[in-house]
Amino acid sequence: MEFFRIHRTIPFMRHALILNIISLLTFLAAVFFIATRGFHLSIEFTGGTVMEVHYEQTAPVADIRTAIDALGYTDFQVQNFGTSQDVMIRLPVRPDEDTATQSRTVLSALQAQHADVQLRRVEFVGPQVGQELLHNGLMALLFVVVGIMVYLAIRFEWKLAASCALANLHDVVIILGFFACFQWEFSLSVLAGVLAVLGYSVNESVVVMDRIRENFRKQRKASVREIINTSITQNISRTIITHGSTQMMVLSMFFFGGPTLHNFSLALTIGIWFGIYSSVFVAAALAMWMGIKREDLVKPIKKDGPEVELG
Repeated sequence: MEFFRIHRTIPFMRHALILNIISLLTFLAAVFFIATRGFHLSIEFTGGTVMEVHYEQTAPVADIRTAIDALGYTDFQVQNFGTSQDVMIRLPVRPDEDTATQSRTVLSALQAQHADVQLRRVEFVGPQVGQELLHNGLMALLFVVVGIMVYLAIRFEWKLAASCALANLHDVVIILGFFACFQWEFSLSVLAGVLAVLGYSVNESVVVMDRIRENFRKQRKASVREIINTSITQNISRTIITHGSTQMMVLSMFFFGGPTLHNFSLALTIGIWFGIYSSVFVAAALAMWMGIKREDLVKPIKKDGPEVELG
């Protein structure tokens, strides 16, 4: 399916060097911020107080956030739990307050707004549990990365596979760099967004590399640069349809999903745009600079007579 077809090849690789230098500087800046500033981990990772409250009617989530914010909390989470009348509240650790004091203070603020609110459960989640979640999340990220590397190694010749792998690493590190630089809260939902971006980005890279491999077999007299430019140009309509529809969905979560989905959709937005950029200007350019050629993708077979190319 195509909205339009571009008949004139766009010379994407003309500015590949400049754009990749910018990309390298952005990547190094992301690594610098990750190493020096670290992440602003949510209470899912650091531990804190968990409260479950119940309302007779639909819980006013916005009012709950306003009441807790007025108490001086900045890193807290409020979300519906089970039904629209039940709400789970996560509060960070305060050095001068214990769990009982925190729950009483918050409950009093909520009862001042709505007298029908009831406290159903309160418990303390220690940092050890948070560290276990962080470890499990990082292991999940590692397994996804390893799985993608194995898939690329099986699917492509090593130059194309290495180009895709480096482009995907580029996307993930830059997303993490944004969260480290601006100290946006890094929660389990953000980690889920990073995992989603990994799959999304590798899909875009695979589509581009598949078209490059196909055109190497069809366009026998074209240069490597011409084949890469043609392949990317042929995918523009598909890229606009796929990424445009995905971005509209993500933007709806960003603007209307509330604080719970805000950072998740933010990570996806960064990943979508950098995924397009890396597939075109990073993965394709790296394959070109690694010296990809037709002989790498179309292997000759030997028979009793002269060698015959598989094309």
